[in-house]
Amino acid sequence: MNGLRRRPSSARVPGRGTRTRVAGGGSLRRYGVLHRFSREPVLALLLLLAPRALAAQAKPASGPEHPLVESVTFKGVQNVEIHEVLATLSTQPTTCRTFFLKPLCALTHSHLFEVRHSLDRAEQPRDVLRIKVYYWLRGYRRTQVTSSLRPQGRGVGVTFDVVEGPPTLIESVAVTQEKPLLSARRVRRAGLPARGRPINLVDLDSLETRVRRSLWDLGYANAEARDTALPLDSLRVALRVEIRSGPRTTVDTVIVEGNRRVTARTIQRLLGLGRGDVYRRAEVLEAQRRLYQSELFRQALIAVPDSADSLKKVVVTVREAPPRALQLGAGASTVDFGQVQANATLYNWIGSARRLDFNSAVGNLGAPALYGRNGFGGSVPAGVGGGRPERAFLLPGWQISATVTQPWLFSTKNSLGLSVFSNRRTIPFIVVDRGAGASATFTRRMLTGVPVSLTYRYERTRVQAGGLYFCVNFGYCRIPAIQALQESNSISPVVVSLRADRTDDPLQPRSGYTARFDAEHASAATASDWRYNRIQGELAQYLRVGRGVLVLHANAGRVAALPGTGAALGVTDATNTLLHPRERFYAGGARSVRGYAEGQLGPRVLTIDPVRLTQPTDSSRGAGPCTLASIAGGACDPNVAPSSDFVPRPVGGSSLLAGTIEYRHSLGGSLGVALFVDGGRVGTGNLPAPFHARSAITPGMGVRYSSPIGPVRLDLGVRPRIVEDLPVVTQLRDSTGQLRLIQLNTPKRFDPTEGPHAFLGGITSRLVLHLYIGEAY
Repeated sequence: MNGLRRRPSSARVPGRGTRTRVAGGGSLRRYGVLHRFSREPVLALLLLLAPRALAAQAKPASGPEHPLVESVTFKGVQNVEIHEVLATLSTQPTTCRTFFLKPLCALTHSHLFEVRHSLDRAEQPRDVLRIKVYYWLRGYRRTQVTSSLRPQGRGVGVTFDVVEGPPTLIESVAVTQEKPLLSARRVRRAGLPARGRPINLVDLDSLETRVRRSLWDLGYANAEARDTALPLDSLRVALRVEIRSGPRTTVDTVIVEGNRRVTARTIQRLLGLGRGDVYRRAEVLEAQRRLYQSELFRQALIAVPDSADSLKKVVVTVREAPPRALQLGAGASTVDFGQVQANATLYNWIGSARRLDFNSAVGNLGAPALYGRNGFGGSVPAGVGGGRPERAFLLPGWQISATVTQPWLFSTKNSLGLSVFSNRRTIPFIVVDRGAGASATFTRRMLTGVPVSLTYRYERTRVQAGGLYFCVNFGYCRIPAIQALQESNSISPVVVSLRADRTDDPLQPRSGYTARFDAEHASAATASDWRYNRIQGELAQYLRVGRGVLVLHANAGRVAALPGTGAALGVTDATNTLLHPRERFYAGGARSVRGYAEGQLGPRVLTIDPVRLTQPTDSSRGAGPCTLASIAGGACDPNVAPSSDFVPRPVGGSSLLAGTIEYRHSLGGSLGVALFVDGGRVGTGNLPAPFHARSAITPGMGVRYSSPIGPVRLDLGVRPRIVEDLPVVTQLRDSTGQLRLIQLNTPKRFDPTEGPHAFLGGITSRLVLHLYIGEAY
């Protein structure tokens, strides 16, 4: 024998015809690979590669000859993953259908909860051979395997005893290239095995595929990679890898098939592939992605008949989606009353893949008749007061927008979006928030997966609310400022955004990184009354560590009000502290510092119903109840009431610095666990007193479950026990019946663990549970 040789991946197999490459770098047939070896028959390899379903087409019924397989056990397995070996076998254990059904499976063995597998005695010796071939392909040529049965539970347990034996090691590695296109580092990153490692034929197949894809990305679509393992003795081989790039390939013609309403010219514009363009894999994938992102097609396939010719014919086959989409919805709640929603989309509007979206929602329907009945409108925040709200709070609210998107603008790298919108949002007793405006967004793809956008948004807003709303949400509690903020104002920023995604999976990344950067400017030059500069950056790095993933995440930002903001808003006594709440930074929640509830890390203010301050108190507090007069004058000491009577509300900050270290470990199948440490600081900068910066480090752990809709995440964060002195605001009705904002002179010593069950509360109050779909980062 002259070694272990494999046929070049571009070679033809008689009777198979020609191969056709598709986007993604694969082939319409499996690349032919032939290994010559003397220790095992070729049939063994065919048994491994044959679909396991062929061996299980007729599953035997459970009985004396085909007992239920309760468990499958491996002994002696040390250098390979047991779950990967098990996946190649026909013999499988009876298991619970999902992790969440395990308590029911422990109580009952119903087929509704279990996936049952019976023993096929004819497949048992073949499974022994499959295990030996699995080891052989991974460099263990002397592995011995035996199997045995034992009574267990309702059936039998199957045990495979494995003696792995010594591996066949790589003594030397030599790489030759027809053209020096790939650096030695890039070849190593493609999976080139190191000297002293077992000769793993599966990894070598992956190496060949990655090298071909790397060269295709450089424009060499006909590239080949071949490896040869020459035996030096029974346990050592010399590995040679030969890389042939061939001539550079270009696009010759583009053929469009299957289109009816969408013109071939529109499809070719979306593709961005023209005659003479270098034929690269990344460009083909990006072209296919653009076709799907247009939502014009149910299916879009890009195929290129494989040939040695450097001129490639690109065949695009599409199946069009309906040109219109309509979504209708209706509902009711005790807070928003009756609600209706309608969304409509016109695809390929006036041609050129243009898209028109209409979105509308109307709420507060029936509020005048339903308010105060059967619980409707009964959720009034603490410190607001009672009675029936004014008629303006009970009128219908709405959100309406229309957006036109042009995905191709002089180039496939450019897109343009134009939008107009209007809204009226109401919360009884709290706020009527009106707004209307327009926005324009120009996006250019600088690199694959790296779009840069420039957006201008002009919005005119007017807020009708009591002083409590402005104090809590704007962080400004002075009456003159509140009166000015109730007038109509504009908020019109120019925003520059950059996004980068270099991960291997959009839902559960295991390698790569993501990055985001936003910069906003609003001033007189942008026709904005709210004037500020704001920047924010975010970076996440994903590293493979064993069977898990190490995630490093950082998030930082800063916002500052510009001089002249107070004058533009009509607040004559304001310093440079006025910031709109939507532009501030918040921390805490399922995707932030998980030891805190949503937005609760940072500057906060306490609100309380004034009635709570007038109730008799525990003598241990050292003070009696407040009177309405002392509350009205601000002299009331809020420490007379327990902390449980207060509602903490986030105000937001002017700066943010947050980071996370998280390790995600797979337990096999769909289940995994995670350990994390989150940290963050929300600063106040030049925000008005008495708001202060807050910071915390919170460890935690979580459980992950991979579902069809994405990873389901259950995280438990632990926060430090922090007793804070927080400002207190409340409201009273004056002699005219109007609500008047009151900020108490004395801060509240806020302790969430305060109460008769202080010990238990001291534990539970530090634990925050988050249930979320999707990873935090």
